[in-house]
Amino acid sequence: QVRLVESGGGLVQPGGSLRLSCEASGGTFSIYSMTWYRQVPGKERELVASISSGGGDTTYADAVKGRFTISRDNAKKTVYLRMNSLKPEYTAVYYCNVFATTIWGQGTLVTVSS
Repeated sequence: QVRLVESGGGLVQPGGSLRLSCEASGGTFSIYSMTWYRQVPGKERELVASISSGGGDTTYADAVKGRFTISRDNAKKTVYLRMNSLKPEYTAVYYCNVFATTIWGQGTLVTVSS
């Protein structure tokens, strides 16, 4: 059974940057496409970015294109989300997910505020 653990969230000022990490254990990480989602209380979870198993293909939500970069290191069983030029509206709990499964991490809170 695959288990995911996110880290790297925290408080950051508008315009700042953060890098989120999601480390997997169990399973064969290198065969999974991975995704990052975010959720604001009272709203549905929304897809932020996705990456193919080998890392060669990535997709982004329009709201984060040019600001966020998803990447992965299969040797470390880790997927990353680099977030630049952060805005207050990006405040949310960020979750990683094994694509097309119900396997989720516990989430990491990102708060963008001055």
